[in-house]
Amino acid sequence: MKNRLTSGLQPRLQRRPLATLIGSLGLGLGVALLAVPASASSHREAPFITSSPKVDGTDFYMFRSYETGRQDYVTVLANYQPFQDPQGGPNFYMFDENALYEIHIDKNGDAEDDLTFQFRFKNTSKGGALNVGGKQVKIPLINSGPISGVNPASLNVRETFTVDVLRGKRRGETSERTKVTNRHGGASVFDKPADNIGDKVFGSATGYATYANQHVYDVAIPGCATPAKVFVGQRKEPFYIAVGKAFDLFNLNPLGPETGGNNNDLESKNVSTLAMELPISCVTNGNEPVIGGYTTASLRQGRLLDGSPSSGMNKNRRHGGSWTQVSRLGMPLVNELIIGLDDKDKFNASRPKNDLSNFADYVTNPVLPAVIQSLFPSAPAPTNFPRTDLVTVFLKGIEGVNQPANVVPGEMLRLNTRTLATPAGNQNALGVAGMDSAGFPNGRRPGDDVVDLSLRVSMGALCVLTGATDTLKVGCKPSDAPAGGAALTDGVRKSAANYYANFPYLTTPIPGNFNPPAAPGTVYPPAP
Repeated sequence: MKNRLTSGLQPRLQRRPLATLIGSLGLGLGVALLAVPASASSHREAPFITSSPKVDGTDFYMFRSYETGRQDYVTVLANYQPFQDPQGGPNFYMFDENALYEIHIDKNGDAEDDLTFQFRFKNTSKGGALNVGGKQVKIPLINSGPISGVNPASLNVRETFTVDVLRGKRRGETSERTKVTNRHGGASVFDKPADNIGDKVFGSATGYATYANQHVYDVAIPGCATPAKVFVGQRKEPFYIAVGKAFDLFNLNPLGPETGGNNNDLESKNVSTLAMELPISCVTNGNEPVIGGYTTASLRQGRLLDGSPSSGMNKNRRHGGSWTQVSRLGMPLVNELIIGLDDKDKFNASRPKNDLSNFADYVTNPVLPAVIQSLFPSAPAPTNFPRTDLVTVFLKGIEGVNQPANVVPGEMLRLNTRTLATPAGNQNALGVAGMDSAGFPNGRRPGDDVVDLSLRVSMGALCVLTGATDTLKVGCKPSDAPAGGAALTDGVRKSAANYYANFPYLTTPIPGNFNPPAAPGTVYPPAP
């Protein structure tokens, strides 16, 4: 197989454009996918975070906007609270008002934060009551009737948020703090839409989309001459994977079809999203076009439970002490498939600049390929140690694609903002490997098949691509990765057509009344 994939390719490596080189192997660079039990992109990925789902970061996306007329912007999406059942009432899925949610941008490749957006939430009960037998009795639901508009009287819980901007290093070090404000009125407090309770509450199948769109804000970011956009709210889960079969020791046909071979087990779930559309001019640094990004969530060090709480929301806990990071997500699948079980919580609490000192062995000597080999002996693990190819793609970015000029290794999603966005109708879910240079691992779009692509790399796909002359400068060659071109897949595939082609791109969440569950590939409802 190796000879077939590489024969005739190596003499042309030096003179072919990188995207053409990578695309030449096309679908032949298959995935050695999820041969060990692993959850979705970052759903329940570490022991501690399973006890705090409100601060469990699930997926992080960063891509040059492909909405018509928005080519000068970068869209960043950070998803939290995994496996949301649409019927999850009566309190549904509010963000934690005792948590700090952050989106971090590295503008110069030094693995340090240069720009951070901090989201804080407040959930306030309006004390809604009904007259029952002559007494005013508080209602048990978050709404007393149909919902429309921003903060209507029928909404019994008002969810609001603020966004602070930190410029400089990590919070508490050398950062400067300012507030993001609404361009229409100058307010710094924004309303978050309620979750999609059901079609009757919002008037129709398309009623929620209309309601949620009123919460897309044009905002002013101090220090940026160009306005930005912000949306925070529930969305349909965008990630796709055959989770159940993957947990069952890869109980599927690894050589089956890449599309339609298995069900997407997340198809009927929702998720909570922090979405920003940021001017490229505000997130880049001079002549360096590559930015790095990741998201974190933090909790206070101390928590005290009150056995006799007073009336009101969230009155049974008291929080204090310094912020402590408990969730971290940049590149997909790193904590699930690379970091060892005993260090998963440590990874979630860590910072990119310390990755080499804390987790180098997991990248240079990964366990996953060895486990894949044990389950599928016909797929031998790569033999190049240390795995400098993995250091490249996960910690540095690929030279000529998305590696900063003066890079310090650190795990994060990296995007070359000079790469033009690919229109939705022309996107390839295999990203750079599918000759679509605006896709993963050059950033990440909703439709990119990061499951297939990430695991291909773990089995040595870059070694096969680079050829005998190591064109990609990853420190390995085809003979180091006998299964680097094996066509393995989980059989689940989506495309940009399954998402909206405008901000915030992720589709309207599934309503609580929806039955039966959404069919694979459903866009519910259609884009308004």
